[in-house]
Amino acid sequence: MYTSERKLLGNVLMMLGCSLFLALFGAIYEHFSHQVYSYFMLYAFALPLALGALPWALALWMGRRVPEGVPGLWNAAVLTLALGSVLRGVLDIYGTTNRLLAVYPIAAAVLALLALARLLDGRGRLQALPDGASQ
Repeated sequence: MYTSERKLLGNVLMMLGCSLFLALFGAIYEHFSHQVYSYFMLYAFALPLALGALPWALALWMGRRVPEGVPGLWNAAVLTLALGSVLRGVLDIYGTTNRLLAVYPIAAAVLALLALARLLDGRGRLQALPDGASQ
């Protein structure tokens, strides 16, 4: 079973919404941070934009079918990275560190590898949608 164009469009819009939320959150948080800034907080919005919305928009534009389950795993990986970036930014602004922040990139990598394994499971590549078909 494959995701439909409608679901891919929903993923694009969800990731754009997450990017907008993170941009607003970062701007408001850093407004009240007494002139202390963190690049992790400033650019956290770029993760769902570049790694989330862009791939789904390209798949939609190219008319590719994506196996069921891949979008959920990939979105979880991207949002795990974004959450880790926000938390790192908060701790940077606060002026401290925490070694447990290393868990976020590891968890995101595991989720991304699971998504890629599911994507390549049995077929090895994405399939094009038939003309006029929307599953």
